[in-house]
Amino acid sequence: MRIPNVPSFSVSRLRLASALAVLALVTVPGSYAMHITEGFLPPKWCLFWTALYLPFFIRGLAVIRRACAENPRAKLLLAMAAAFCFVLSALKIPSVTGSSSHPTGVGLGVVLFGPSVMSVLGLIVLAFQALLLAHGGLTTLGANAFSMAAAGPLIGYGFYLLGSRFIKSKSVAVFLAAFFADLSTYVITSIELGAAFNTGDPVPGILKFMGIFAVTQIPLAVIEALVTVVVFNALSSLCKEDLEAIRTLGVSERKAQEVSP
Repeated sequence: MRIPNVPSFSVSRLRLASALAVLALVTVPGSYAMHITEGFLPPKWCLFWTALYLPFFIRGLAVIRRACAENPRAKLLLAMAAAFCFVLSALKIPSVTGSSSHPTGVGLGVVLFGPSVMSVLGLIVLAFQALLLAHGGLTTLGANAFSMAAAGPLIGYGFYLLGSRFIKSKSVAVFLAAFFADLSTYVITSIELGAAFNTGDPVPGILKFMGIFAVTQIPLAVIEALVTVVVFNALSSLCKEDLEAIRTLGVSERKAQEVSP
């Protein structure tokens, strides 16, 4: 049944957003743990990582403001990128090392808008999870945001550009962006933890934390990258006009680089 006065691609997008919301509600109750928990980092390190993250956040606000001002249709894709990030990062997988791992979901926003946008969307996701789901914490919000919303997207975007330039396959470029954005988030988190809890040389601590996460995070990064490719291709089919509009705006730090296949 066709809804009067509503374009068919808009109905498809609403269905996709509804499916993401339902998936989030279904998966959240099975949570184990997530991010750096409240009170785990010393105050000086909380302040340090927050200060390091703030420039990324300010830059992201400027990019989002310009995107929404020049094309209001970008708001729906921004909401979808945030929902995708929330859903995937709510999936916790117990690790054989006694910890737990989860996807990050930032790769989709990276390939749609660039890394700066995810510095804002990622913070919103982390804040909601800390306040409503007790995942992560408020004092450690800056550290979690730096690893998942700033450094991870930036590194993933770098691999996205490399894939787009040398491999010439959009799907491969999207896969690389999601994979390395996920994996680098845990590398940065390991650095944050190793730097905070060391007795002189932080390297052994960093390597230890990396070893704890790596057992489950590498296969998770592969799975997340595959899911991101599928969702991106679906959006490219359902929301082609929106993606074209965003591409011509130059709001995603890619200028003339194509978004749609």
